[in-house]
Amino acid sequence: MNGDRDGRLKERVGRRLNIYSEYDRFAWFYNRHWGDEFSRPVLEIFEFILFPHLEPGARILDLCCGTGQLAAGLLERGYSVTGIDGSQAMLDLAGANASAAELMRADARSFRVAERFSAVVSTFDSLNHILTLEELGDVFRHVRLALKGGGIFVFDLNTEDEFESGNRQAMFDIVEDDHACVVRSRYDPATRMKYYDVTMFALEGDDWRRGDLTLVQRYYSASDVVAGLGSAGFERISAHDAQREFGLSISEGRAFFVAYRASDDSEG
Repeated sequence: MNGDRDGRLKERVGRRLNIYSEYDRFAWFYNRHWGDEFSRPVLEIFEFILFPHLEPGARILDLCCGTGQLAAGLLERGYSVTGIDGSQAMLDLAGANASAAELMRADARSFRVAERFSAVVSTFDSLNHILTLEELGDVFRHVRLALKGGGIFVFDLNTEDEFESGNRQAMFDIVEDDHACVVRSRYDPATRMKYYDVTMFALEGDDWRRGDLTLVQRYYSASDVVAGLGSAGFERISAHDAQREFGLSISEGRAFFVAYRASDDSEG
């Protein structure tokens, strides 16, 4: 019976991990253009909302670690880092960028770790890719179980504030000698879903290879996020406007959330 149950669990986890195949195709672009650009200011923000709450050499779990630039910055500051991501291509690049980090492939909604961490972080709107409140709650519950008593959870999300001005669509492109990428975004306020239609061209030898994919995010209200954290057992929850409080200029409508597992919480 246990074998059947374990088999069904692996099948469910496998189906979930297959969702990340789109990110496999996007990993090289993310690594080349976005990983460093976002990790540098995030590490500066962590100087205010994370690092003062950690002991030297603390163990940090980087959930949805992407291509590892943030993990590398944490390692440089003397922390012990484990990175989790659902995309194998992202993890392959993370292994090169943060070679001292322990890396594992798992789904943020169902991951398990053997040891507890002093902190869990998840950045660059990674959790916006969780598309329902129920599944976002699953993430929060698994994060809480991964933390020591009194451990801190820090993450950022894009919010609907980005679209307060009525801007529902945008487009940007990057063109270099050996590759080009066009990203068109569109937002549906009725469903709170934002779609990124990505077209990439990469030069391979004498030929250009084209790739097309769509990445999807959901925007959550701060009140829903705070309520979800509370339901998952977190306390001392706070939300911070990244632009207004920390001067983050590379994106609008981004909020950082900070929450703690109770110091006397021994469940799990």
